Amino acid sequence: MTKEKTAKLILEDGTVFTGNSFGFEGSVAGEVVFNTSMTGYPESLTDPSYAGQILVATYPLIGNYGVPEAVMSNGLPDYFESGRIQVTALIVSDYSEQYSHWSAKQSLGNWLKEHKIPGLSGIDTRELTKIIREKGAMMGKIVFGNNDLEFLDPNSENLVAKVSTNKVITYGDGSTRILLVDCGVKYNIIRHFLKRDTTVIRVPWDYDYSQENYDGLFISNGPGNPKMCETTISHLSESLKGEIPIFGICLGNQLLALASGADTYKLKYGHRSHNQPVLQCGTNKALITSQNHGFAIDNHSLSDEWEPFFVNLNDGTNEGIRHKKKPVFSVQFHPEASSGPTDSEYLFDDFLKVVRGNK
Repeated sequence: MTKEKTAKLILEDGTVFTGNSFGFEGSVAGEVVFNTSMTGYPESLTDPSYAGQILVATYPLIGNYGVPEAVMSNGLPDYFESGRIQVTALIVSDYSEQYSHWSAKQSLGNWLKEHKIPGLSGIDTRELTKIIREKGAMMGKIVFGNNDLEFLDPNSENLVAKVSTNKVITYGDGSTRILLVDCGVKYNIIRHFLKRDTTVIRVPWDYDYSQENYDGLFISNGPGNPKMCETTISHLSESLKGEIPIFGICLGNQLLALASGADTYKLKYGHRSHNQPVLQCGTNKALITSQNHGFAIDNHSLSDEWEPFFVNLNDGTNEGIRHKKKPVFSVQFHPEASSGPTDSEYLFDDFLKVVRGNK
């Protein structure tokens, strides 16, 4: 039996954990964050919003249902949210090398190796999560042997530019044209639009879409600091001068706020889970949502033309905004989540109802 190779997870506060490697054996650095979901690691690992991050799975057993095959539908791989693994590394407590699921084609470990992504098991993720909750998300690095490297803050660079498409791509042939600004879009967002009789025109994050023909504008999710996307914010500011319906998700929520003149800030450790409760402002309507973000909108910075749409019931942070007169709104959570709750999927229908009514 081959002995497992060990590596160290080193946090910027000096804390060191030693774990067993089950992925690619290479030293990496990034921001250490945790996710509380029990299922859906193929979705989480391929979510571009996790770019630059060392992901800690708080659920103790990971890998037990393997990884499915990337079957293509409508030009998109089924079961995955992008064309590759986006996280910098994966940390788990217990890794299950033996997997069982009707759709599984390979183990999680082999998948990580294929994409050159390190994975460590045998880490006390409960203790690690307690440290992050106490001190906040922090920089960390995984070091194999003597291959040490410097800490790296991924939020200091434009991660959106790294995960966005570099060309215009059209999906579907529906009656309603949705222009999607790709800041790191999860593919399930595109799938939700396609099953609602739309044509989706996906454009790069910094694309000037002012001359394009479309009925509704969508701003996608994505990684990192929203203030790095100055070009996107500028284009959005121009769009807000018109009457075109606009819908944003996650990073799209923050970018819409910045384009309106509001401000954003970094959360202590972010919201990354499948069970975040939110309340629609002015109502008693609560939703259970899936989330993945490290920044939030400052509600106090919203102008008189805007109002909060949803609020987080755990910590009171912003979960969406909407314009008081124009058909423009956005949410911080993920209505398209596949492995998580689907309470908020109706927002796609609400948006398209407004778009078609506007036509």
